[in-house]
Amino acid sequence: MEPENLATIEEPAEPAALARPSAPRGVLAEWTVTVLLLLFGTATLVQAFVIPTGSMEDSLLIGDHLLVDKLAYAPRGVISKYLLPYSDIKRGDIIVFRYPVDVKQTFVKRVVGLPGDRLHIEGKQLFLNGNRLREPYKFHKTSYFDSYRDSFPGQPNLLVSPQAEEMLARHVADGEVVVPPDNYFALGDNRDSSLDSRYWGFVPRANIIGKPLIVYWSYDAPSDHYGQFLSWDHLRDLARNFFSKTRWTRTFLLIRGQRPEIATGPAE
Repeated sequence: MEPENLATIEEPAEPAALARPSAPRGVLAEWTVTVLLLLFGTATLVQAFVIPTGSMEDSLLIGDHLLVDKLAYAPRGVISKYLLPYSDIKRGDIIVFRYPVDVKQTFVKRVVGLPGDRLHIEGKQLFLNGNRLREPYKFHKTSYFDSYRDSFPGQPNLLVSPQAEEMLARHVADGEVVVPPDNYFALGDNRDSSLDSRYWGFVPRANIIGKPLIVYWSYDAPSDHYGQFLSWDHLRDLARNFFSKTRWTRTFLLIRGQRPEIATGPAE
């Protein structure tokens, strides 16, 4: 599902992914890295992906075409760690990774739990290490309550993967999921419609490819146009509607992680 240069990301829409940087210096630094990667990057450093589903809405949309920085989370070399812009994975980062159930597929989600973190969801509210979080990037697009999705961890009310079964059997303590070493817990921003760690378990560190860097093109087309292979329907749609259905305001949009905050007010 991941060709050499253009892959499809399954199940994407941070604490907020696309917030504008607050400091001009931060914008300059991000654009400098982006330009350098575009000028000198190869398939080893940068890879193109397209978002085919709505699980990361409204941060990432169906039809967003992304460049992913594969260098950011790469293992640090003895010398290169002083020269290249490596970074640690943080809560609120959006990551691109190989789907733990089928590594041929590529997913994008937001990291909400680091190794050692304790998490649970109560009434659609995420709690981290005993604190209720405010997640400005999160969206709830259904009004109904699901006993597993919205009150997690609990007894699954649908089929989950063996990895999720193992997570629930071995990594739950006092009603909370405890993230093991070298693993991460990831959720979609479209919290009611996301196939994420609740259903297939943790993201192993070794599965993480990189982080989305920029939306270089965004085209408003349905999910079935962004399958494993480019469809004739999509080609016809492009020929007829390229200018009218291109989301020009998202072109060259920098993608940035956003950290969750401890909530102090009423529940969302």
